[in-house]
Amino acid sequence: MDLYEYQARDLFEKYEVPVLAGIVADTPEEARAAAEKLGGVVVVKAQVKTGGRGKAGGVKVAKTPDEAFAAAEAILGLDIKGHVVKRVMVAAGARIEKEFYFSVLLDRANRSYLSLCSVEGGMEIEQLAVEKPEALARVEVDPLQGIDAQKAVEIARAANFPEDLVEKVAAVFVKLYDVYTGEGATLVEVNPLIQDADGNIIALDGKVTLDDNASEVRHPEHEALEDKDAADPLEAKAKASGLNYVKLDGQVGIIGNGAGLVMSTLDVVAYAGEKHGGVKPANFLDIGGGASATVMAAGLDVILGDEQVKSVFVNVFGGITSCVAVAEGIVKALEILGDAATKPLVVRLDGNQVEEGRAILAAANNPLVTLAAGMDEGADKAAELANA
Repeated sequence: MDLYEYQARDLFEKYEVPVLAGIVADTPEEARAAAEKLGGVVVVKAQVKTGGRGKAGGVKVAKTPDEAFAAAEAILGLDIKGHVVKRVMVAAGARIEKEFYFSVLLDRANRSYLSLCSVEGGMEIEQLAVEKPEALARVEVDPLQGIDAQKAVEIARAANFPEDLVEKVAAVFVKLYDVYTGEGATLVEVNPLIQDADGNIIALDGKVTLDDNASEVRHPEHEALEDKDAADPLEAKAKASGLNYVKLDGQVGIIGNGAGLVMSTLDVVAYAGEKHGGVKPANFLDIGGGASATVMAAGLDVILGDEQVKSVFVNVFGGITSCVAVAEGIVKALEILGDAATKPLVVRLDGNQVEEGRAILAAANNPLVTLAAGMDEGADKAAELANA
């Protein structure tokens, strides 16, 4: 779950990371009141979960409450990379002397954490990595040791911070790492981390991504941070049914059991789609080990609710769950859905009791269902039907 900037700011403050005062506002009137309360120069910042806000006109400096009103009026409703601004944060202004960059993230490839750090902050990190890769320090962080004072100093020096700033920024790095581990995050990023005119190190902006698995088990309070209004309705529906679902931008709905199989299915469907008008996978949906009628019906209900979906490819390997149970689940799911099921389904079964499972589907003789002998054949048929 990605947090809005104001939510990240609040978490930083909880862990004593130095931040500036900030007040959220949903209307220009609230922005004016926030500016009056903060006093002095303020910055009105669009609250959207994407980068490039400044370039899109989503960040404006206001010297008076009336200017804050005008800034909020201009920003609210703005479309920034497909994200419509519904809220702004009015933050206290700062006299910036220097801008830096710091982040700690989950490095899945190396099964460790990674810290990225640079004395050149402010610009987008992707741009910095391409244009000046030598300016971006990459320091592996052992999850068992973390970022203590010694490791933080190592990161600061690897990023070529001036020696007089090393201890100052290192102390902030340690606190940001406390946010990372304390909240079960997969990313904590500050861009920019600044030194103000008084020499203070301040996290001027923040991006935090929380691990949903940690949130469900160790941090139930994270549910309050979720923006349910902004959530994709299909993803929200799938989550309510306990399904692992991610909406994509294609036309072939995918159902599989096991994340690895589903990922492979996405690739095979994308490849097959090149021959059939360029159709692509419409989603990732892993129903896990149990393919009961209820689970299958919930999965199909979500996928068929996507207007972009033109066909569905059910690709299941029977292991602990037999293909008989899967086939019965599909038949009963179609009965449960009734008239709501209108799109063709291509079903590929393999593994435990595969012949019996195929026989059940053949006997049901549902006009929507086409049996496929293999994964490639099934992907090709599903892509063909989606393009028909």
